[in-house]
Amino acid sequence: MATINLPTGMPALKSDATRLPDRFSSSAKFSTELFAASRSRNRCMRNGILSVRSMKVAEQSQGAPDLSSHNGPLVASDKPNSPFEPQLGDTAGQGPEVRSGDVPQPILLKEGQEFNFTIKRGVSTDNTVSVNYDGFVNDVAVGDTLLVDGGMMSFSVKSKTNDTVKCEVIDGGELKSRRHLNVRGKSATLPSITDKDWEDIKFGVDNEVDFYAVSFVKDAQVVHELKDYLRRSNADIHVVVKIESADSIPNLHSIISASDGAMVARGDLGAELPIEEVPLLQEDIIRRCHSMQKPVIVATNMLESMIDHPTPTRAEVSDIAIAVREGADAVMLSGETAHGKYPLKAVKVMHTVALRTETSLPIGTNPPGQSTAYKSHMSGIFAFHATTMANTLATPIIVFTRTGSMAILLSHYRPSSTIFAFTNVERIKQRLALYRGVMPIYMQFSDDVEETFSRALKLLRSKSLLKEEEYVTLVQSGAQSIWRRESTHHIQVRKVPS
Repeated sequence: MATINLPTGMPALKSDATRLPDRFSSSAKFSTELFAASRSRNRCMRNGILSVRSMKVAEQSQGAPDLSSHNGPLVASDKPNSPFEPQLGDTAGQGPEVRSGDVPQPILLKEGQEFNFTIKRGVSTDNTVSVNYDGFVNDVAVGDTLLVDGGMMSFSVKSKTNDTVKCEVIDGGELKSRRHLNVRGKSATLPSITDKDWEDIKFGVDNEVDFYAVSFVKDAQVVHELKDYLRRSNADIHVVVKIESADSIPNLHSIISASDGAMVARGDLGAELPIEEVPLLQEDIIRRCHSMQKPVIVATNMLESMIDHPTPTRAEVSDIAIAVREGADAVMLSGETAHGKYPLKAVKVMHTVALRTETSLPIGTNPPGQSTAYKSHMSGIFAFHATTMANTLATPIIVFTRTGSMAILLSHYRPSSTIFAFTNVERIKQRLALYRGVMPIYMQFSDDVEETFSRALKLLRSKSLLKEEEYVTLVQSGAQSIWRRESTHHIQVRKVPS
């Protein structure tokens, strides 16, 4: 079910992380082995990175492996993360994907050639390869168009037997191991959570991962089912839904409402729906997520050409910029970093484009159609006016939070400066890393409010994130107040002492 898969054997990567110089223009931190920090307000996510405390590991890009080979906890060190290095979260599982089997070497297929897919396991010849789904033959009909990796290759279904689908190649290419298969306009009848997924879910609970990403969600029922299991397991893990199935579109509102965030997985979405619908759906999903205060990730094919080339196409650059302008919380790389030739360059391009696009946004810009419903609640009113004050005075925001709720509300209203979210809960720091404009920082709170303020300012100054004599907006709010028993809503504007 996960989009970011766990690796066999858990090989540790060597980091070439480099801290970016100067102070942050906004709040984003970049938590892959490629960067220790980023100045972009959008998170730049790398598919295949599982951030485990201070350890970083990489996926096998051709489908998720068996987690049973991993023994022991997912902790590389007892040393905690730096307070300024939030990870983008641990994510586990595989998901209900139909994939071709292993081939000893790529099979070159040409237009008009006959080729077969069989449910027999372990088959690999010049004209036949196995698939991993026993119901594949039943799901496919004569006349269907079969797509490999969202359309990189395509086949026309000509006939079927009890165990084999016989096709003609429409668009050829090299068929490699474990390629993702779709039928245009159809969703597979696989369950959203497979038996193997439940094993992976338990693995994630035991190892305290931060997120589950559920593939091919068709309705909200699967989200409720997973969340019920997590509640019974006393597991505080968030659920991100991947919107990539045609069946999910009529149920978008209920699916997003039930989840803790969404991913626009455009590859499979474009394979199951007319491709011209994808940009409109992307904008709609982003808008819906913002109206419900859910983080949203835009993924797939963002820098696809950089799998093989050192520079992107101009259209790909525009694609990233559009996602940023539409209000995405994160943009995500997949094959570019999982098996591409230029992973570091791809991340740098995405970071640079996101950062430059953000500088062009008008101050205080809210995404189109942003809901004002939250302004009817006290916390929403408070967050809105705190954002307005910070924008007017051009100050960063410092918020102190145990639950993350006020930082999320502030992010919802898109202040033009950084939200420095101080929390004394490590899991909340991890979770807030996904929200646009938020830099989560772990720090223990003192019983004395002034001491806590002073320590926070000192910490930010030590990292050159604040300057002497600069003004900041300090925010404290919520029913579970840090320094008061009753609910409080408190804003101060202070000058950073010299």
